[in-house]
Amino acid sequence: MYIAIEGVIGVGKTSLARLLQIPFESNTLLEIFEENPFLSKFYEDRARYAFQTQMFFLLSRYYQQRRSVPKLMAEEKKILISDYTFDKDALFAKITLDGDELEMYGQLHTVLSEKIPSPDLIVYLRATTDTLMHRITLRDRSFERSMERDYIALVNATYDEFFLRAENKNRVLIIDSNELDFVHNEDDLHWVENRIRQRMNMPPFQPELPILGKGEAK
Repeated sequence: MYIAIEGVIGVGKTSLARLLQIPFESNTLLEIFEENPFLSKFYEDRARYAFQTQMFFLLSRYYQQRRSVPKLMAEEKKILISDYTFDKDALFAKITLDGDELEMYGQLHTVLSEKIPSPDLIVYLRATTDTLMHRITLRDRSFERSMERDYIALVNATYDEFFLRAENKNRVLIIDSNELDFVHNEDDLHWVENRIRQRMNMPPFQPELPILGKGEAK
């Protein structure tokens, strides 16, 4: 079984993937973004470095998923939890590229995506742009300090447009993370774990464990 955590920058994808490793006794696949030599330059001048950044991410993510996903899923038949999907790359390309560059990227992405295993479930962590900006500020990564609110708002809208589509309903679990703190609050983490188990019919789980004022699952 293959579960992917998705959401906009700063929403907590990697933290959740790591925290779920123990209760699900899973393998994890984490995105390697630090190795992109264009990333810091991209946030300083997106128009100039967008194509180089996207192509590097596309090929590195393809290599990682093509090589690692089947291997990790076969290992002792464990669950695999990843903190990103291959689809996310195309979402960013839609925002950062246009014209011939976007067309060239799209053709390559289409060919490569045919060889990438699809997750059985995508957990989409939603948050408002204000929440995302607050969390980005708190973690204080050097290359994220120049991020503009308008850019994060655009990414947020693009993610919503894709993951909230009706055709994604059966493969996407939507969780509002604005009032959740699964890093520091064990009840919140258990609530998210239970929602995943319930959706995937993976005992043990309890039907409907709402935390008043927190989260929503669909």
